[in-house]
Amino acid sequence: MTQTSVLLSTSDKMLQEITKLKRQHGAVILAHNYQIPEIQDVADHVDDSLGLSQMATQLSNKLIIFCGVHFMAETASILCPDKRILIPDLRAGCSLASSINVEELRLWKRKHPGAVVVSYVNTTADVKAESDYCCTSTNAIKVIESISKEKEILFVPDLFLGSYVASKTGRQLHLWPGECHVHAGILPHDILAKRAVHPDAEFLIHPECGCGNSSLYYLAEGDVPSKNTHVLSTSRMISYSKESPAKEFIIATETGILHQLRKKSPQKSFYPAADGAICQYMKMITVDKLLYSLKKQVYEVKVLPSIAAKAKIAIDRMMELA
Repeated sequence: MTQTSVLLSTSDKMLQEITKLKRQHGAVILAHNYQIPEIQDVADHVDDSLGLSQMATQLSNKLIIFCGVHFMAETASILCPDKRILIPDLRAGCSLASSINVEELRLWKRKHPGAVVVSYVNTTADVKAESDYCCTSTNAIKVIESISKEKEILFVPDLFLGSYVASKTGRQLHLWPGECHVHAGILPHDILAKRAVHPDAEFLIHPECGCGNSSLYYLAEGDVPSKNTHVLSTSRMISYSKESPAKEFIIATETGILHQLRKKSPQKSFYPAADGAICQYMKMITVDKLLYSLKKQVYEVKVLPSIAAKAKIAIDRMMELA
C-alpha cells in the first residue's frame, strides 16, 4: 500500500468518525466558503459568515461546530445565547478584525463625539458592542444611506470597503485604515493579467466574502473594467455561474470558494483572480482538529452577556437591512 493510500484511508476514517460523533451529540457543522474542501464536504451547511450566523439561529440543535474564524463564532454565539458554539482552533483569527481593537475605537469616538459608528461584520464582539450599526459588504450602502446626512460617520475597519461605499453614496466617511491581508493582495494588474489570459471569462466579485474586498474599490475607481463584471452574493454567484452561458469565470476573493463553484458547475472553469489569495487563518481548521473538537467538546466561544447585549443591537440593525 502506498503512503498516499494510507493517508487517504486515515482521512476517510476520521471523516466517518466525525459523521458518527455528530449524530451521537446532535451537533451541526457549519463551514465557511474558505475552509479546506474536506471540511466543506463534511459540513452540514456551507455559506458566508452572515449566512452561517443566520442559519445558526434557525437550527434546533444545541451544539454547533463553527468551522470559520473567531469573530464568526462570536457572532453566532451572540445570536444564539442558548446554544454551545465550538470552534476547532481558537487561533483561527482574522487580519481585518485584528486591525482595530476596542480601546482604539473608544479613543476615535472621543475625538468625534456624537458620530455614528458603522462596523463591518469582520470585527470582534467588543468592537461591535461599541458600534451603532454592523454591516456586510452587500448592505453597507443601505446602512449608510439610512443614517441622517447631518450625522458624522466613523467606518471601521475596512479602508477599501469604506472607500467604495463613500464613492457610491457620495457621503464623507471617516475611514479606519484596516485591511484584509488576502484581499489587499488582489491588485488590478493581477485581475487584468488573468482577464488577458481568459478574455471570454466573466469576472465575479463576491461582496459577502467574509473579508473586505478591495476589488469593489478598484471597480468603483475604474481600475478594473466593468464589462462582464458582476458583484454577487455567495448563493447568487453559484446560481449565476450555473445559469450563465459562459464557460469560464474569474473569481475575486479567497480561493476556498472555488471548491463550491466547481462542485455546482463541474463542466465549467473557475480561476482565482490572484493565485495567492489564501487565508491561512481559515486553513487552520483541519479534519483532525474538527474531530478533536467533537470528541472533547472544545473549544467553546462565549461572549460576556454585557458585551453580547450591546453588540446584538448593532447586529440586529444590520440584519434588518440585509
